[in-house]
Amino acid sequence: MKKTIFIGDSIRMGYQNIVQRELDGLADVWGPEQNGGNSQNVLTNLTAWAIAHQPDIIHVNCGLHDIKTPFDSAERAISLAQYQGNVREILARLRNETQATIIWATTTPVNYAWHHQNKDFDRFEGDVDAYNTAATAIATELEIPIDDLFAVVINAGRDALLVQDGVHFNGQGYALLGKTVADCVRRYLGKEIGIGNPRLSPR
Repeated sequence: MKKTIFIGDSIRMGYQNIVQRELDGLADVWGPEQNGGNSQNVLTNLTAWAIAHQPDIIHVNCGLHDIKTPFDSAERAISLAQYQGNVREILARLRNETQATIIWATTTPVNYAWHHQNKDFDRFEGDVDAYNTAATAIATELEIPIDDLFAVVINAGRDALLVQDGVHFNGQGYALLGKTVADCVRRYLGKEIGIGNPRLSPR
């Protein structure tokens, strides 16, 4: 059975069980128990979470923790320039140190106003766009396929899927994300075993 690894933040943790059910009998689904956090944390743990396992498919994202901004500061947790460097190193290491098909997932949308009222730090909608644009450009340059979870949520109606903290999802939202991710991985599982014609570009 093919081994798939999922790395990401609490959004990944929210949909991973759904992906596991969707891929039951097709793939062994695994992800670290802990929140992946920001891109620096993913990079620090990349060997333990992915490379050491030598999976067939790695679905990875980070971004929501990178854009965290304290109310009394203009500094993001991870600057855009540092984020770009981290994402490039994450994807390059996964390409060079595994034989896996790598899939980059975009960061999901936030509702700034809701978030500001319910958290003690901000996440700005413009930062989600900027960091997604940067990561997507790097993934495209490296010929790594993109699972555009941001677009899926926007197209389905962001605010109907978010809970009041403006960043996490209700049951309907996680169900949509889980099915989307499972469908994406299933296309690559089909390619691995010679079935079908995946829509996304191989790495």
